[in-house]
Amino acid sequence: MDIRVDETGSRGSIQSFYAPQDAPRRPVIDRAEGIWMWDTDGRRYLDATSGPVTTNIGHGNPRVIAAMEAQARKVCFASRALFENAPNIRLAQKVSALAGPGFEHVFVTSGGSEATEAAIKLARQYAVAKGETGRWKVLGRDPGYHGATLGAAAVTGDPVTDAVFGPVMAPMPRVPTPFTYRVPPNHDAESHARACADALDAAIRGAGPDTVLAFIMEPVGGLATGALVAPDSYYSAVREICTRHGVLLVFDEVMSGAGRTGTFLAADHWPDARPDLVTLAKGIAAGYTPLGMVLAPAEMVDAVVASGGFLHGHTYSANPLSCAVGEAVLDEVIDRDLMGNAARMGAVLREKLTALMEASPVVGDVRGIGLLQAVEIVADKATKAAFPPEANAIARLVALGMERGLLLYSRSTAGGRYGEWLMVTPPLTITPEEMDEMIRRLSDTIDAFAAETMA
Repeated sequence: MDIRVDETGSRGSIQSFYAPQDAPRRPVIDRAEGIWMWDTDGRRYLDATSGPVTTNIGHGNPRVIAAMEAQARKVCFASRALFENAPNIRLAQKVSALAGPGFEHVFVTSGGSEATEAAIKLARQYAVAKGETGRWKVLGRDPGYHGATLGAAAVTGDPVTDAVFGPVMAPMPRVPTPFTYRVPPNHDAESHARACADALDAAIRGAGPDTVLAFIMEPVGGLATGALVAPDSYYSAVREICTRHGVLLVFDEVMSGAGRTGTFLAADHWPDARPDLVTLAKGIAAGYTPLGMVLAPAEMVDAVVASGGFLHGHTYSANPLSCAVGEAVLDEVIDRDLMGNAARMGAVLREKLTALMEASPVVGDVRGIGLLQAVEIVADKATKAAFPPEANAIARLVALGMERGLLLYSRSTAGGRYGEWLMVTPPLTITPEEMDEMIRRLSDTIDAFAAETMA
């Protein structure tokens, strides 16, 4: 049988699910190395997104490729129902050591959405094991984002998702997100954060504390809030509220974890607000394989095991090939001090983005920690007004960036209701010279957009 493939056609490809057949085609990726990517026409792009917020150690890392090949030659797959495997054991031990006390166990999944599902199920089974069978409600934030599966979407604060998928899922209660740039009238960031913490307390009491299982949040915002970092007081207040009501605190660190903020967990920036569970994905395998995980305390896992074992799993849970890749990525992060580089270069990035904001009429805010930062795009800096939806502002910025050889990750949550931003999240390997080049291209892109829109 002769099956001919036309690489220029989109019918049948994943792209055909997202755009009409007559939509402009995206370039076809050919190869990548470090922070650079090339398409099949030879154009080179600087990846300012880590694709998005995933390729923490850059592309083409020899150590990871060697580990991948070595494990593939030994065994690619072995069912967790029949075997343990050494890469899973080593990876779990290393992650637990980096995460510190309270995270003695690691449940490995294939990505962030699966990690959210596993965390919710683990929390629920723990409550049942303790005899607290009435606890089932998982509170989230509005806006928030915790994955694309129905269980994850149920705790995600997104009205667009709710409108489409609400009938086939069970949306959970949401509480306000403590924005620092767009705050309600008569509030500053600090007072708004206190009000948001109070809203969490009120929501738990209103739902009935004995019915609330957990509260899930991103310590540093990702898809829904553009690198949002709340005032420090918010984290300690949330921890106290959850502890007082017996509610588990879950940190979604799918984007912020694995060293991106300059510490292994973003939670490490707030030691007095230690979460009960943490989810990781994206950077934990740096894009070299699908991988996610849930970090959990021994007390919780022991109780679940004593009750009969975790009623959850996937075919690729603890996959030996993926775990070997994840271990090699983690070794690279540690041996090359990439967390330290994220902290150092993050400080440089903040300084350069702030200067860009001060010079640009369309950049209203800069926020984030380490190499997880964002710039908010506005039509009016004085009023903080966003561009109207029909302007398609951030899509235009992404297109202008690609014309200049710069890859950007953008988001307009709820049609711009919560603002629009560009994430600036380069690989943790970025050098000072690469940083200068990235900022130059970003500045050129934003200047071109401002010239178009402000003329």
